[in-house]
Amino acid sequence: MNTLVSFLRKNYYKERLLVKDKFRLLITTVLSQRTRDENTDAAAKRLFSVAKTPKQTARLSKKRLEELIKSSGTYRQKAKHIKEISKIINEKYNSRVPQTREELLSLPGVGYKTADIVLSYGYGVPTIAVDTHVNRIPKRIGIVPEKTKLEEARLILEALTPKKDRFVVNLGLVRFGQEICRPIGPKCQVCELNRICNYGIRLLRSKNNQ
Repeated sequence: MNTLVSFLRKNYYKERLLVKDKFRLLITTVLSQRTRDENTDAAAKRLFSVAKTPKQTARLSKKRLEELIKSSGTYRQKAKHIKEISKIINEKYNSRVPQTREELLSLPGVGYKTADIVLSYGYGVPTIAVDTHVNRIPKRIGIVPEKTKLEEARLILEALTPKKDRFVVNLGLVRFGQEICRPIGPKCQVCELNRICNYGIRLLRSKNNQ
């Protein structure tokens, strides 16, 4: 794990800046579920051009919400969740996004990944948010067993990573996963970790034997 952290810090990490608009971070992360980044960005841009606060968003009709976020996919379910989330945050939390994992997980449509992204990127909590990249790469390398579930993967990674390095892992793995260790067609031949990565070793060995 130390080798991975050092590699990520050197190549894929930049100064940590917390996201100021926690509500936008939360809703954008909900929109990102099961869709591509460009679809998320388009939906978030349309939604927040109309409603920027929990109160404004809660006042939108479900039909209007669906129209605004249609590009994000599964938009009917997401619209329902976003409307409920906005109402709860407005009424129960005085329009402030909750700061604990338990409170975030109690919101409709908010799972482990979404809660941890808000905590890490919004509030600076030293937790590891296991998205598709953070889940895939440690399994390929061999740090986390392949069949490990998301929450178990988080616990393993946090046990192996000092608190001061957890944001490096969060941000670094996402960027590394987008550029090199992609879900399809990973660039193992140019990856600096290919000598310690179980997946990379197998892939390069099979190519050499062809």
